[in-house]
Amino acid sequence: MAQPNFWDDNKKANEIISDLKNTKSIIDPYLALEEGFKDLEGLAEIVEASDENSVQHLKEDLLGLDAKFRDLEFKVLLGEDVDKSNAILSINAGAGGTEACDWAAMLFRMYSKWAASKNLKIQQIDFLSGEEAGIKNVMAIVKGDYAYGYLKGESGVHRLVRISPFDANKRRHTSFASVDVIPEISDNIKVDIKEADLRIDTYRAGGAGGQHVNKTDSAVRITHVPTGIIVQCQNERSQYKNKKMALKVLKARLYETERKKKEEELAKQYAQKQKIEWGSQIRSYVLHPYSMVKDHRTNFQFSNAEGVLEGNIDNFIEAYLKWKATK
Repeated sequence: MAQPNFWDDNKKANEIISDLKNTKSIIDPYLALEEGFKDLEGLAEIVEASDENSVQHLKEDLLGLDAKFRDLEFKVLLGEDVDKSNAILSINAGAGGTEACDWAAMLFRMYSKWAASKNLKIQQIDFLSGEEAGIKNVMAIVKGDYAYGYLKGESGVHRLVRISPFDANKRRHTSFASVDVIPEISDNIKVDIKEADLRIDTYRAGGAGGQHVNKTDSAVRITHVPTGIIVQCQNERSQYKNKKMALKVLKARLYETERKKKEEELAKQYAQKQKIEWGSQIRSYVLHPYSMVKDHRTNFQFSNAEGVLEGNIDNFIEAYLKWKATK
């Protein structure tokens, strides 16, 4: 950047500045933490053990540095290229009718509350309500820094055990819902989608939305014939906008499919292939006969199931990222 001809190529200059900002965002917190520990170490050497007031201040400073250290350690776990991306979140109710639809709605509420606590925004792009209650399926984009990095471990089947509010006999029921999380792909990343490979259908959107939704075929469903991947969008007011959003999601799904293929091939080479299956049960939420949420991959568990359903899932996210790092 100190070179006299630095700004001759604006595009290259801005890329270098961006690289500098990214590098500093990683290095500066580490250097500040290192300096903080050195200062604390120096103070500890001169403080007398009998000086209770100074010792208490040292303890408080140490706890503050420890919290910063844990925060930095957590960010190190989000080091993959796509971790900073927005996340495309899909939730689908499993078999079980109203019970499963209600469980899917509970999960969407849980993720919405978690996102709000992180100052992340949710843009709903597709929604199909249950016949009596809840959600059959919902798709939304979670927008904000590291949204995908935080949520990537949520993909899989989530199981709920509770006394059913829909059962007059108050019997215990088990419900399932599947969660899928993929990164939203930058427009700079090229994914080859041939027009001939697409089947595009339009239909009348359902749910709330007024006369426009009820009277025009604005909703769009796109099928990528070679892979069988289907995406749809109905929440925008125009067919054009719905098509544009559906293509964006399709691009992300195709990119993620190819990324997972490469990831599995790499894992085979190192003989460390994990069993990654769509439909694998990753977490159980038990509300009766006791309160417990357990992640079956990391074995991390938490007794306050109601708190987890209110969006307090950071402990599960951190446990997954640490578990994945060891693999």
